[in-house]
Amino acid sequence: MMYRYMTLVDGTEVVHSDMMDDGRVKVLFERPDARDGFHDATCYLPDYTWSDVSGFSAQDMERNERLLRSVAHIIIELSREGGFDHAAGF
Repeated sequence: MMYRYMTLVDGTEVVHSDMMDDGRVKVLFERPDARDGFHDATCYLPDYTWSDVSGFSAQDMERNERLLRSVAHIIIELSREGGFDHAAGF
């Protein structure tokens, strides 16, 4: 299952999976684009392995990496608890 974590000012959605059996968490960055449909990128925590990057510029990816490194510990914890809404009791 995927859980929404945040929406950035430019419309990029950041979502994450439950913790997988191997201890990793899949994090997706997706941004709608009128011309291309969607820009997207996948990162696996805790090792920050990026894959399937499409449409994001190098500058976008630097921002995505900085953001993810600043909140990875929170996303990893939420992945154990069923996402933000479940952890917050909503």
